[in-house]
Amino acid sequence: MANKNFFTNLLLKIIKKLFEVPENLSTELSELNNILIVRQHNQLGDLLAGVSLFRAIKEKYPHSNIAIILSKENFKGLLKNRFINELFVFDKTQLINPVYLLRFLKVLRRKYDAVFVPVTVSISFTSNLIARFSNSKTRIGPNSLDGKLNDSNFLFDRRIDIDWRKHPDSHVADHILDLVRPFGIDTDNFTTEINFDEDDLAVAQKFLSEIKKDNSLVLIGLHIGAGKSQNRLSLNKFIQLIAVLNKNFNCTFFLTGSSADDEELNYVIQNSEIKLPVYKNKEITQVAALISLADLFITNDTGTMHIAGSTKTPQISIFGPTNPYNWAPVGSEKFFIRKSDLIDDITVEDVYEIAKQIIQSRIKNGNK
Repeated sequence: MANKNFFTNLLLKIIKKLFEVPENLSTELSELNNILIVRQHNQLGDLLAGVSLFRAIKEKYPHSNIAIILSKENFKGLLKNRFINELFVFDKTQLINPVYLLRFLKVLRRKYDAVFVPVTVSISFTSNLIARFSNSKTRIGPNSLDGKLNDSNFLFDRRIDIDWRKHPDSHVADHILDLVRPFGIDTDNFTTEINFDEDDLAVAQKFLSEIKKDNSLVLIGLHIGAGKSQNRLSLNKFIQLIAVLNKNFNCTFFLTGSSADDEELNYVIQNSEIKLPVYKNKEITQVAALISLADLFITNDTGTMHIAGSTKTPQISIFGPTNPYNWAPVGSEKFFIRKSDLIDDITVEDVYEIAKQIIQSRIKNGNK
């Protein structure tokens, strides 16, 4: 560990010597026409919750061209985003590929008025370095995060202190704007957004045409998986919830998921008396399109929760250890339930009571 720290510190000193940018304390920015955003974090929730940053920039500079560099894991969540003009996927394993490297350098060497490196819960040295190598007039990034100094803050000329501790219950979509607020860039719209097209909608409608019961009153989607086990409500509770909803409202159900959720999906399907078709391994935009057609979506705290949050569909998000005030989708008819760090302290009745009110309202108002 000592050797690792020594070489890390030595590398930082060398990089600082070669690439340090003089700090500029001004909060004045000239007109921004070409903007680069480096968004390396690989969590889908972080990425989608950060859409407010893109919206704020476009509201301030409506004619600006925004390019974004982001990781390969979840880039599809922004593929058709209306705020983004160009998207480049950074994959360090491809840097040995001359064709890929030339494409990457072409993006970096374009002239930008500003490059932004937003942060939520962690600082990415790679993102900071990419921003430094970009051909940008101004480089804006974190000076510190929650009181901890960014060791590579010298790569930015505008260095902003980011501190969740000041407002621990603020939403990430609000918090991420702290990077740009000193420059007069802001928005009061914290909703996330996924833009799907007619092709995505056609895939969703085809799926619904194959599963919807003729006499069904409502269409309900559920996401029963989650990457973290502590974020998964008991599968038996989902089975019980589906049964009571169907008994009282004669619903058509669908489950969303990927191959990573196979164990959970198979268990629920095999142990439920209700038909549960699965919309599996679909593109993010196709998932958003399907959820937008539902009357209600119920989900654990996971990436699909944020996909559902981008739609206007009423939603119930189920939380365990994560703070929902930071991460729950915002907007009309977006509800969350949390009782403690133990997600299974939430009962079937807790979820059903909110679902019942939503469904009754939908039926009364003709569903849509």
